[in-house]
Amino acid sequence: MDDIIKNAHGDALHYDFLSGSDDALSGWIVVLGHGVTGNKDRPIIAGTAAALNAAGFNTLAFSFAGNGDSAGDFREATISKEVGDLRTILDAVSTNYDKIAYVGHSMGGAVGVLQAARDPRIKALISLAGMVDTKAFAQTEFGTETPDEGLMWEEDNCPLSSAFMHDLCETIVSVAPQAEAVTAPWLLLHGTADDVVLPRDTEQIASLKGSTVKTVFIEGADHSFNDPIHKKQVTETVVAWLNELAKN
Repeated sequence: MDDIIKNAHGDALHYDFLSGSDDALSGWIVVLGHGVTGNKDRPIIAGTAAALNAAGFNTLAFSFAGNGDSAGDFREATISKEVGDLRTILDAVSTNYDKIAYVGHSMGGAVGVLQAARDPRIKALISLAGMVDTKAFAQTEFGTETPDEGLMWEEDNCPLSSAFMHDLCETIVSVAPQAEAVTAPWLLLHGTADDVVLPRDTEQIASLKGSTVKTVFIEGADHSFNDPIHKKQVTETVVAWLNELAKN
């Protein structure tokens, strides 16, 4: 693994790699990507990575360019650009591991769908409150803000760019069409009290994919599964599902 991984734009992507302890899982690595305004250290990402590593998996959690300690401009952190970031990470890890699982939270889930739809290196896909209808999300959460002037959720370090809004509302719109092309085993988890990415996004994938995917709705959980009980449900479900897949 290179000490520094740079995307196609030359941005260094900050990551944490944890080596697994289970020889039966030595060919696997789990890559984890975060959501809007997040980074690799957000509890849902760091906690899931820790739980998977404790179960013996190699893990790599990273921050998309412009987020956390990764280089780049936050205003350019669109889904389309982050797909390129993920592809860069996959290129780096695939030299040592031939079985890659990707865990994406929120917008990171949409990134995972777009990449998994065309990348056979992803052998398992896990969406945590995964975004599907990107246009609806952007309009609901930021529709009253003026791009290039307003902020995301009033966070001073998270300016709302026209590039971000155009990508979600005009370029992507929805990842549902690409979801139909995903052939890797797919686990989707969503909190029933999520008011950021609505549970209907996961319901849409369940309707499209039927029994080829596994969906788990966690009663009362919010968007980031902040309640310790909900977070435990997420990590235990993810570990059990991926462990069964990897060892069978």
